[in-house]
Amino acid sequence: MQDDDFSLFKNEIRGVKPLKQVHAEVGKPKADRKHLAKLRQAATVRTDSVTVDGLSDQFVIDVGPEDELHWASNGVQEGQMRKLKLGQISFEGSLDLHGMSVEKAREILWEFLAEATKLEIRCVRITHGKAVRLDGKRPMIKSHVNTWLRQHSQVLGFCSCLAKHGGAGAVYVMLKRTMMEGRDE
Repeated sequence: MQDDDFSLFKNEIRGVKPLKQVHAEVGKPKADRKHLAKLRQAATVRTDSVTVDGLSDQFVIDVGPEDELHWASNGVQEGQMRKLKLGQISFEGSLDLHGMSVEKAREILWEFLAEATKLEIRCVRITHGKAVRLDGKRPMIKSHVNTWLRQHSQVLGFCSCLAKHGGAGAVYVMLKRTMMEGRDE
């Protein structure tokens, strides 16, 4: 009977090739939290020049100084946007665009979002301010940020911050993460 079992077993594994490596792949090593914290902090600091691409000013959506901003790309769950609005998704990087020209703000914003995406950061805060322009028109940087974020491919959604984080003068921005592809949308 043993010969019969052995023949059956041999028959079942016909065509199976042995593994080339001896060690099992157990996943990636645990991240060094201190190193990650340094990288995330570096995401808030400009390091090099990046060409601004894809952020158009052709049609800027004018918003008022106290207007609450809210936008989500297609497929983003309402529950995620609700958590973002309630400040329940903590931001890991922050950018302040106060006092910058529109061109400078666009360049800095593009670089900041690129770095945050590279570091797999889930949520950032962007402070755009809400100052009324000297000519009495709507806030320029706030209006541009509202328009640019809608155009950026890595932005899943954004909304005005809680008062303690800047209120109508800042937005929480939820970003795509490539590592967890498919879980953000």
